[in-house]
Order: sequence, then structure tokens, then C-alpha cells
Amino acid sequence: MPIGYHFTADTLRDGSPVPPVGEKLVFNGDIEICRSGLHWSEHPFDALTYAPGKWLHLVECSEPVESKDDKHVSRERTILKTIDAEHLCHRFVADQARSVAHLWDVPDLVREYFTSLGKDKRDAADDAARAVDAARADFKAKVDAAFAA
Repeated sequence: MPIGYHFTADTLRDGSPVPPVGEKLVFNGDIEICRSGLHWSEHPFDALTYAPGKWLHLVECSEPVESKDDKHVSRERTILKTIDAEHLCHRFVADQARSVAHLWDVPDLVREYFTSLGKDKRDAADDAARAVDAARADFKAKVDAAFAA
């Protein structure tokens, strides 16, 4: 039986509760990748692409009915272990951003967040990023208006 990874929020996408570790889920309907069935990925990074929440599950699945490059869909899936992956994901993103920080003028506050991952720094960095996005959008609108005149 294949082993893979699957992210969830506090419930499954259909709103039903996340089953406890060891309980086998069985999907009895028609299976179609990206639409119906029990999805999973071979690599946690691939599963992250589809993550609706912070709970990362190590899962054992029946053989895939359909597959894409980065995910599979099966008829059965059993959670073997679960972790709260929120901090891992924040750390991964911050490390990736730090690896390219030399390519742009990173505000000190954002650079501090990349290092500390402190919630206060994250909130302030989010506010700063939204302000920059708003300023960029405003500038683009003015440029577009100037070209339209």
C-alpha cells in the first residue's frame, strides 16, 4: 500500500470531521482526480500545493485510481500520523524568501521576521506588504489612466 501525505484544515473539504489516526476512510462513489475520491501526494511539498489548512497527515492509501504529476486519488486512505505543520511551513517560506533576499531591498522588519518568525513581526510585515501592494496598484492605475488619456 502506498504511503503519502495529505493536508487538511480542521475538517475535510466536504466539511466532515478529520478521521482519527488509524481509521480507514473509504470512498464508494465515482473517482475523478481533483473532483472526487481520497487525494494524497507522494511528497509533502506536493501536498502543500493543495493544503487547505495546517494539519499534515502521513497516510497509507490503496493503489491510485488516477494520478497527476503531483497527486493521486484512491478509494481508501488511512491516517498514520498527524502533525501541526504551521510552524514548519512558515519556516520553509521564510527560508526560501531569505535565499533570494539579496535580489531586492528587503525592509528591516521583514528581514527580522524571516529570522525570528515572531507573530508581532509577521503581522507588521503583512501590513507593510499590503501597503506596498496598495501603492503599486495605485501607481499602475495612474499610469494606465495616463496612457488612456
